[in-house]
Amino acid sequence: MTQLLIVVDYQNDFVDGALGFPGAEKLHEPICAKIEDYKKRGETVVFTKDTHQPEYLETQEGTNLPVIHCVRGTKGHDLYGRLEEMAKGCLVFEKYTFGSDRLFDYLRSSGFAEIELVGLVSNICVLSNAVLAKTALPEAKIIVDASCTDSHDSVIHEKTLDVLAGIQVTVTNR
Repeated sequence: MTQLLIVVDYQNDFVDGALGFPGAEKLHEPICAKIEDYKKRGETVVFTKDTHQPEYLETQEGTNLPVIHCVRGTKGHDLYGRLEEMAKGCLVFEKYTFGSDRLFDYLRSSGFAEIELVGLVSNICVLSNAVLAKTALPEAKIIVDASCTDSHDSVIHEKTLDVLAGIQVTVTNR
């Protein structure tokens, strides 16, 4: 067990739901292909799911991003397309903020030599979890596949990829 794929928040609400944006659906097939490749090679795949309660608007995040999304038990909370089925048998980390504390703990005890992140949204949750991965395993190679992540704002997306490279995350397929 040396390589890990983290699929970050590729959920209905980020693709075609409350916070969806044009082009997010185009990541579906490349992400599915990457999951299949990792599984075929016997490597580990985990998923994160942004998870909120109906009282979301009363939280600090809800005050700053007043769009109800990814409420547990709704279609928007489910992974998009084939990913819900592909996640069966894999660890799924529900997270209540941008980064996952449970994922961080898992990584610290894992010993992975290489961690790749894909999913949504590049400038928020992908960035946050890449920083956590780099912090948990500073000697591991951390990768973000630019062809398997995106943002509603292409300028912020490109700046995020620059920031990731600046903190020694390898950005591929740019």
